[in-house]
Amino acid sequence: MKGIYTILLLVCSNIFMTLAWYGHLKMQQFSWFKALPLIAVIAFSWGIAFFEYCLQVPANRLGFEGNGGPFNLMQLKVIQEVITLTVFILFSVIAFRMQVHWNHLVAAVLLVLAVWFVFGFK
Repeated sequence: MKGIYTILLLVCSNIFMTLAWYGHLKMQQFSWFKALPLIAVIAFSWGIAFFEYCLQVPANRLGFEGNGGPFNLMQLKVIQEVITLTVFILFSVIAFRMQVHWNHLVAAVLLVLAVWFVFGFK
């Protein structure tokens, strides 16, 4: 169960991370937000990123084999990267109406292969 909880926490963490990193670009369509100085936008993003860290740190602690979890450090990182790209693709399609092209799909397949390599060979 630690593996499942780790992945769920990482997914939630990455949702907050994506909102913190890219959400301000979407928020620019609101005049009140667009008028904010850069330091206020940074503070806004930091406020969102706080919740990302509140989920990311426990996910890594729970999932790390040194703490009794099922994943080594490299596996945790590759899982996190695949989740990050998946969440980002969904965000960009939903929030920015971007289209997914063949090269994006190839990149996703290569990331899945990266997971297979990290988990498959010890």
